[in-house]
Amino acid sequence: MKLSNPLRHPPGVPRVEKPRAEGRFPLSDGRGLGYAEFGDLTGPVVLWFHGTLGARRQFPVLGRRAAENLGLRVIIVERPGTGLSDSHRYSAVTDWVADVAQVADALDAERLGVVGLSGGGAYALACGALPPLVDRVATVAVLDGTVPAVGPEATDGGVTVVARRFNPVLTQLRRPLAVLSTVLLAPLIPFAHFAYRGYTRMWPEDDQRVLNDPEVEAIFVDDMVNAFRGRCLAMVDDARLLGRDWGFRLADVKVPVRWWHGEADHVVPVAGVQAAMARLQDAELTVRAESHLGGFAMIDEVLAHVSEYL
Repeated sequence: MKLSNPLRHPPGVPRVEKPRAEGRFPLSDGRGLGYAEFGDLTGPVVLWFHGTLGARRQFPVLGRRAAENLGLRVIIVERPGTGLSDSHRYSAVTDWVADVAQVADALDAERLGVVGLSGGGAYALACGALPPLVDRVATVAVLDGTVPAVGPEATDGGVTVVARRFNPVLTQLRRPLAVLSTVLLAPLIPFAHFAYRGYTRMWPEDDQRVLNDPEVEAIFVDDMVNAFRGRCLAMVDDARLLGRDWGFRLADVKVPVRWWHGEADHVVPVAGVQAAMARLQDAELTVRAESHLGGFAMIDEVLAHVSEYL
């Protein structure tokens, strides 16, 4: 399928500030994972996993400046099918851990922090639970993360119900759904500013305040462009994997977990997060008044917390 000039920067949208460096980590099977790097090149490593429909530049200036001030080397790793990452069909969230262990090897990081934003939260928790990475993870931070949708730890409410209900369809029609999403959404790229404004009005007032920031608009549009580079397969795969058994239990997470979540979050209701926290071995929950996207304003606090363990 050929897209008609959808990847040019759309008019009216500010450009996202470029990372200090970006590229691809080669994996042993020939694939590559895209990444962007921020902060101090010589500092302790923090691996940051973006949200669903996110990409390697999903990191506001607040986080970039905090990484520099704290002396942290923050690496945002793109999941398969996003941006510079090759597409790959995982069978469960746990498959991510082996790939990220190779990233840690490439960075020569024997001790690191892991942060997961929204849909990236499950992937971060997996790194704190499973070999070959768990012994190198000092702490896991989750920002407005998702909770299990199936199995003995499943909770109802928000996106988890949708993910569980449509998982059979997402699994059977993975590629056709990705193609359909691209065909329907890619033509909006030249009109991204206006489409984004319409999109913001669908969110609660607290989230609209975040989304109305020109920097956040630039990041979201950049995320969308990177999603189309992979023909939206990463978006479908995230929904597919988060709607099935993650492949590990929350009780398996062996490292300290700090979780920030919005009290008014309609995407992942806080009641489900509280239930998930009760199953973790060593966890602390910070509840904010805002909804799902308010966590963007907490990135400096998140990085300060992670730096205490490094």
